Amino acid sequence: MPHPDRHPMRSAGRLLAFLAVVLLIGCDLTLERRPDPSGRANVPLAGESERPSAPPEIAFVPQSYPPDAEAPCDQTEAETGLALYRGSLRWITSIDPATVVFELCDPDVTFLTKVAAPALSINDAAWLESRLATADDGGTPAITRELNGTGPFRLDRWSGGTELILSRFDGYRATLAAPSAIVFRWDADAGRRLEALGSGAVDGIDGVDAAGVNVIEGNTELAAQTREGLNTMYLGFNNKFAPFDRVQVRRAIALGLDREALLAAAFTSGTTVASHLTPCAVPNGCAGTTWWEQDILAAKDLLATVGFADGFTTTIQYGVEPRDYLPNPEALAIELQGQLRDNLGITATLEVMPFADLVAQADAGTLDGIHLLGARGRFPDARMFLDPRVGSGASAEFGDPFADIAGAVRDGARAATDEARRTAYTVANDAIRRRVPLVPLVHVGSVAAVRADVAGFVVSPTDTERFATLTPGDRAQFAWMDALEPEGLYCPDETSPAAMRVCAQVFEGLYRYAPGSATPEPALAEACVANDELDTWTCTLRENVRFHDGARLDANDVVTSYAVQWDATHPLHRGRTGAFRAFLDRFGGFLNPSTP
Repeated sequence: MPHPDRHPMRSAGRLLAFLAVVLLIGCDLTLERRPDPSGRANVPLAGESERPSAPPEIAFVPQSYPPDAEAPCDQTEAETGLALYRGSLRWITSIDPATVVFELCDPDVTFLTKVAAPALSINDAAWLESRLATADDGGTPAITRELNGTGPFRLDRWSGGTELILSRFDGYRATLAAPSAIVFRWDADAGRRLEALGSGAVDGIDGVDAAGVNVIEGNTELAAQTREGLNTMYLGFNNKFAPFDRVQVRRAIALGLDREALLAAAFTSGTTVASHLTPCAVPNGCAGTTWWEQDILAAKDLLATVGFADGFTTTIQYGVEPRDYLPNPEALAIELQGQLRDNLGITATLEVMPFADLVAQADAGTLDGIHLLGARGRFPDARMFLDPRVGSGASAEFGDPFADIAGAVRDGARAATDEARRTAYTVANDAIRRRVPLVPLVHVGSVAAVRADVAGFVVSPTDTERFATLTPGDRAQFAWMDALEPEGLYCPDETSPAAMRVCAQVFEGLYRYAPGSATPEPALAEACVANDELDTWTCTLRENVRFHDGARLDANDVVTSYAVQWDATHPLHRGRTGAFRAFLDRFGGFLNPSTP
């Protein structure tokens, strides 16, 4: 493990940070607000009373988190009442006002994709301290409803249960042809959402159902777009059980299926047939040759070559509970059963089990039939789909591992450039197609729609559409209707698409997802650059970025925004739920976690 002080500025920076913290604010690592050097007073948010005057100007003091001398990655035993550290972050250090360094326990080529999520947006350190320390009568921190970001829109008014209004932030660093305001409304009924769009009461809606898609197709005043899902529904085989130990059998099933018919039988609008295990919205997800097209004659010939010209008997094993990637398990199983019988002469008995049992048996390698499961991307990177299933550390779900697939997946995880990753994932995807440990069926997405005169609207696979780049016809504001109202808008502690969509307008992280894709691009950072080992990422911040209240962004805001999520014992480790699910999904574990 590299020495924790391998960077020349580490020891001095950590000492300065510690002394400054002790002198200025006791044991709290959150700095007070930096005043605007221009002398301009901080601007209060709309509907908010004037804040107390800014404290006297203080010099920037580098911070490092955690402040302890020992890196958490090197932890060998836990303190009393705490569990061992299981995360992947080592240190976060602000070198100067515009530079922050992330050190990791292990190399990580996916770092930029991780930090692009709205849940990892950057808050002003003083705002975090004041809004996380105060709460409503129910104990929920004020920050869940009081917003102060750096994005192109700022919170104007949130009338609970009715609407949320964002107004254009004229201090935004870029010039955008943005609406003057964004109005969010909600209705759980898909029919009423479509009616509101058709009448012109709103300009865009999410969650169009199948009936709504048919209506929109016949209306020239409306336009629908399919949002690709970051999930994959697949059927799998364990190669330790006959006849699935024969690649000819597995490939015959891949060739014998009509996946469009499977989609039609069991899935919602917005679902697309899968060309690869990883969705194409994920960078390099669809590298390599697309999946087999249906060819029943070729499938029967393959079965005949291994003695199954008349088919065989097996089971279809699936969970009884609907999932987001499988809304109707029974309908899919029945359609699959019929296709296997009619196309290939395979007799399959349906075996329904509790979902937890299905997953446990899959991981243990004891499923002996054709099983139905799905892969969900916790964040949009090919590793999330490939590593747990066909990588070197995969479970026993598909039986004996395939060395060529695992090797290519490993190369993709270690590659330092996008070109090298694409080369590796091309090899991996082609090997999956050839070996057929599974058959990718569909990606379950969703459908959004807008008025036809709305220009520049593009759906996002991460539910982070950017409304600042669209023009709503001749109207000054853009009104959007979701199915559900966000429960809170402290983005690190929210996961719902409705919350992420609002957060994407108000807040920014170091990176963000490019319009219409899951590819990371710089946002508050000019760039984040890795060292050769890919275990240290140095981020340079944009100059003169302002929060909505007038405070200036600096590297300590980044350190604090991550620290309050990372450290389970931090006094500001609070939110609406305190789960910080996105952080855990990306960085593996909290610092100082409590024992189970």
